[in-house]
Formats: sequence, structure tokens, C-alpha cells
Amino acid sequence: MKVQGTYKFEAPLEKVWGALQSPEVLSNCIPGCEKFDPDGENSYLLSMKVKVASVTGKYTGKVSIKDISFPDQYTMEVEGKGSGGTVKATGVLHFTESEGVTAVDVEGEARVSGIVARVGQRILGGASKMLMNQFFGCLTDKVENT
Repeated sequence: MKVQGTYKFEAPLEKVWGALQSPEVLSNCIPGCEKFDPDGENSYLLSMKVKVASVTGKYTGKVSIKDISFPDQYTMEVEGKGSGGTVKATGVLHFTESEGVTAVDVEGEARVSGIVARVGQRILGGASKMLMNQFFGCLTDKVENT
């Protein structure tokens, strides 16, 4: 399943980039995040609870930030498994700034298996977009109001 979106921030690129590298901000903004612990450089172990339609799953996994090319882009990889199946996602975040507004373009792909994929196949696209919007909405609040 493809995932994509563009998110704009009324803040300089360096501030947005920094927020997206901050374990504190990430742990507070990832929907359903219950644990977010460092696991080496640019890598974190996480535990989260996600609800898709009527299926709730608890997942444990890893978030890694790779291929860092400041200030242009980096790749974020997410892997998780739990009661509802498995999730593996890779997204490339592209950063641009114009007149004090930073845009983050996200392009990626997610693979979901297990009961969540079977029960929620028709709504996974909408659910992934909703989770991305929740994450970036929280990030906007953190970046623009601090």
C-alpha cells in the first residue's frame, strides 16, 4: 500500500528537521505510542497500540532513521509485530523551505499482514492516512507552539 502526503509548518526547516529527530517529540506524536527507547544511533524500540476499524492491535517494533542527507531528506523505516499481525513501512521524507514555511513531502510504502490486513483491507489506506495526519498534526503543534 502506498502512503504519501505533504505537510506544511510555519517554521524554519532546521526546527522541523530537529523535531523529527527528537525522541521526545517522536514518542509524544506517534499515535498509540506506549514505549520509545533508544536502540543505537538513530534507532528506537517502540511499543504501540493501534486500532483499525473494530480491530485493536498491540505492536512492538523498531523505528530507524537512515540515509540522512541534511537538509534535503532522510528515510524512516518502521517494523512491528503483534497480536494483529505485522507491519513494515518505509518512507522518504523530503524537506523544502520557502519564505519561512517548511514543507515535508512523505512518500513510502507499507505492508500489513495478519488479522488487521484481512479484516481491515478496505479501510487500511484511510487508516494509514489518518495515523499520518494525527502524527503530523501533533508535530505541527510541537513545532509551531514551542
